[in-house]
Amino acid sequence: QVQLEESGGRLVQAGGSLRLSCTASGRVFTLYRTGWFRQYPGKEREFVARIQHSSKQAHYADSAQGRFTISRDSAKNTVYLEMNGLTPDDAATYYCGAGRSTSGWDYWGQGTPVTVSS
Repeated sequence: QVQLEESGGRLVQAGGSLRLSCTASGRVFTLYRTGWFRQYPGKEREFVARIQHSSKQAHYADSAQGRFTISRDSAKNTVYLEMNGLTPDDAATYYCGAGRSTSGWDYWGQGTPVTVSS
């Protein structure tokens, strides 16, 4: 089993930056990739970015491309999401997910809320 814990969500002004962290514990060596997702109230969770652990290859949603950067510190078992140029449209609860293969997400964190004031 793997446990994921997100942190870093808070209130930020529009145009500002924020760094979210997702720390994994447990059988971390079984993980193939980690991703960030966000969910608006009443909406389905949507993909933001993901990173492959071995290659550190990253993929981004169109909404995140050029503004967000995902990275991983293997020594700390932590994946970061650096977010710049935040807008009110980025306000959501952000979740990290981790998968043991190229498809599917096997583990989820509890989420961290991001609020962006205009």
